[in-house]
Amino acid sequence: MKESRLFQILYFLLERGHTTAPELAERFEVSVRTIYRDLDALSGAGIPIYVTTGRKGGVQLLDQYRLDRSLFSDGEKREILAVLQSVAVSGAYERELLTKLSALFGVRSDSWFEVDFSRWGNGARDKALFETLKDAVLSRNAVELVYVNSCGERRRRRIYPLKLLYKGVAWYVKAYCAEKEDFRIFKLNRMTEVQVLEETFPPMEYPETEEGPKVPYSKITFRVPGELAYRVYDEFAAEEITAEENGTLVVSCEMPEDEWLVGYLLSFGARLEVLEPVYLKEVLAEEGRKICEGNRM
Repeated sequence: MKESRLFQILYFLLERGHTTAPELAERFEVSVRTIYRDLDALSGAGIPIYVTTGRKGGVQLLDQYRLDRSLFSDGEKREILAVLQSVAVSGAYERELLTKLSALFGVRSDSWFEVDFSRWGNGARDKALFETLKDAVLSRNAVELVYVNSCGERRRRRIYPLKLLYKGVAWYVKAYCAEKEDFRIFKLNRMTEVQVLEETFPPMEYPETEEGPKVPYSKITFRVPGELAYRVYDEFAAEEITAEENGTLVVSCEMPEDEWLVGYLLSFGARLEVLEPVYLKEVLAEEGRKICEGNRM
C-alpha cells in the first residue's frame, strides 16, 4: 500500500510540479507526518524532491526531472503502449503520444490490432463527438446538448461530463445533469446539437456504487430460423444458443422485462417465435396489430 502511495505521490508531482504537504495528506487520506515520511523515502530512493518553507513554500521536484524509464520492465512498456493503442479512438493525439513513449521506452509499438468503436457509416461523426466529449471531460467544461430519451422525447440538457464509458456495444458519458440536479448516464448515439460551453465545473466523482434504474430480468426463450445465425451468434453467448436438427436456433437467456425487450424481439420480424414466457406472445401480437393498422394502405 505504501509503495503504491509513493508512486502516486511521484506521478502527482510530475503532473502538478508544485504542491504542499497538507494538500498531499488530504488527497491520499493520511496525516501530514506520514506524507513527510513518504517524501523522505522518495528522497532516499534518489528522487530529487525538496521542500521549502514560507508563504510560497511547498513540495516540488527538481527542475528538468523526468521519470526514469528503467522503472518499467520491457513487458510493462509494451503493455502501456498496447493500452494506449487500444484507446486511440480519435487518432492524432494518441498516435503522437504513442510515438513519444515508444522513443522514450526504446520499444517499437507494433500495430498488431485495431480498435474502432464508431458505427458503420457514421465514423467521422462518432469520432468527432467522442473527441469533443473527451476534451470536455479533461478540461472540465460544461456541455449543452439535445438528448433523445428512450420514448423519443427531445430535451435540452446542460451536463458536467465526468467519465466516458464503453459498455455492451455503445459509448456513454457519466455526468452530472444540471437540470435534474443529479448524476446521470447519457448514450452518445442519442446526443444531438452538442456544444462545449465556457463554463467550467469543480472536480467531482461519479457515485460508482449507484447503477441505472433497476429493471427486473426474466428468462426469455425464442426460436429463429438459421438464416438469422449471423445476428444470433453476434448478440448472444454460445451457451445461450441451441441449434436444432432442422437448422433453427433456440435462444434462452436472462433479459430485462421492459419496453426495450418488446422492440428488440420485434426487430427479428415475423420469423421469430417466442417460446416462453407465454404472455409475451400476446404482447408481440398486439404490437404487430398496431403496426399493421398504422401502415394500412
